[in-house]
Amino acid sequence: MLWLKTFHILFMMSWMAGIFYLPRIFVHFVEGQAAGQQVDRLAIMGDKLYKFMTIMMMLAIGSGIWLWLAYWPIAQGMGWLHAKIVFVGLMLAYHLWAKKRVKEMQLGHLDHSGVYYRWANEIPLLLVTIILILVVVKPF
Repeated sequence: MLWLKTFHILFMMSWMAGIFYLPRIFVHFVEGQAAGQQVDRLAIMGDKLYKFMTIMMMLAIGSGIWLWLAYWPIAQGMGWLHAKIVFVGLMLAYHLWAKKRVKEMQLGHLDHSGVYYRWANEIPLLLVTIILILVVVKPF
């Protein structure tokens, strides 16, 4: 079971690395485009990063479900786990939000300012902080 936990953490870290970096690509795309710079390479980078982080997300979710099923009998009374699943669901919603932005980049535009994408970059940090507190502290 420790091997499974190790790989779950590894996949989650890889997914979060992509989730944290992709909005920075959005910022550079918007600001570079406003400055008249060539931003095609950023659109390609964003697409490739999104594909990588989607694979890592699927592996993280898959290994998480595997862990949950392995602990099924005792997982029933773990309120923190149910709360964690809610916040992971919110992280998935953010992941899908990022997918829409990547598609917009492929079309050559993003509809918001660099400041907007900088603030949007804080959402996954907040979510992962809550998830970590739930997993480590287990407040309920």
